[in-house]
Amino acid sequence: MKLADIFACPKPEKTIPMPCVIAEAGVNHEGNMDIAKRLVAEAAEGGADAVKFQTYKAGALASKDSPAYWDTDKEPTKSQYELFKKHDSFWKKEFEALKKCCEAEGIIFLSTPFDVESAHFLNDLMDVFKISSSDITNKPFIRFLCDFGKPILLSTGAAHLHEIAEAVEWIEEKGSPLALMHCVLNYPTADENAALGMIPALKRHFPEYVIGYSDHTLPRDMHILETAVLLGARVLEKHFTHDKNLPGNDHYHAMDKNDLRRFLQRLQLTLTSIGEFSLRALPQEEPARAHARRSLVTARAVNAGRRLSPKDLTWKRPAHGISPRNYDEVLTMCARRDLPEDTVLVWADLDKP
Repeated sequence: MKLADIFACPKPEKTIPMPCVIAEAGVNHEGNMDIAKRLVAEAAEGGADAVKFQTYKAGALASKDSPAYWDTDKEPTKSQYELFKKHDSFWKKEFEALKKCCEAEGIIFLSTPFDVESAHFLNDLMDVFKISSSDITNKPFIRFLCDFGKPILLSTGAAHLHEIAEAVEWIEEKGSPLALMHCVLNYPTADENAALGMIPALKRHFPEYVIGYSDHTLPRDMHILETAVLLGARVLEKHFTHDKNLPGNDHYHAMDKNDLRRFLQRLQLTLTSIGEFSLRALPQEEPARAHARRSLVTARAVNAGRRLSPKDLTWKRPAHGISPRNYDEVLTMCARRDLPEDTVLVWADLDKP
């Protein structure tokens, strides 16, 4: 599939489709190309549609006195600048190599740019731009990215409705296709703080756009992602690692290939069990329709020529005779022949008077 295909205006759905899944590798390669290629391969093996990295230089992203906003018990680095500096070695050459690696693995390449220079060279490598929640108020950068004329995935973490609406207006002014990604900008996000009700809220406020979910909860059984899909998320993004036991900000709340594979298998079963959004009897229910429903049955013997009364009728299984839905009509008719007690009535047994 092409990621750009998801940006079509949402239409009424007959079923819940499988979502587009983005494995957010971020900087979990930690500057090692072999690990980065392994992340690509394992994301593809796990069933992701796309693998996404992050492209930045610490000096262009954060001032040297920028404080941490993550759990420092899990990631002890207390300065954003210091943390970003550890992982900002990949640049144009490395991402060109990763693009080729993705093509070989049959998975879409993405990377979130955090500055103008990286956006310029990533434009040649991607069909879609991802804008981080941290840039939702960055009007000049949003406009700059929209000028490439490509669809935008915009995360909405830590944003009030008026801030989301403002960013949407900037993107609409440029005419860029858009998908909005609910996100909670807290690492890790406790399950009870996932705020998944914001997914239908985004659908209500922005019905013309596809809604997705960017997740930062711990990957225990992935039920948060499954719930997000049931609430309307059509794009999922979750941090991805080759080893959840590694120290560091984006390993401990990331999924691995096994988490991803199990999630997709379970989600497929769930969506299959939901089926179509229509009311109908299923083919598998035909035996029950024929044998568990009832027919009109004589409650006592009825002589030929006599008009049937309520005392003559009851209703019993199976549904091989006249349905009780025709009760009123049958009470206007006469017995064509002698009808013993417990006769399952059929139309051939009756006559109009």
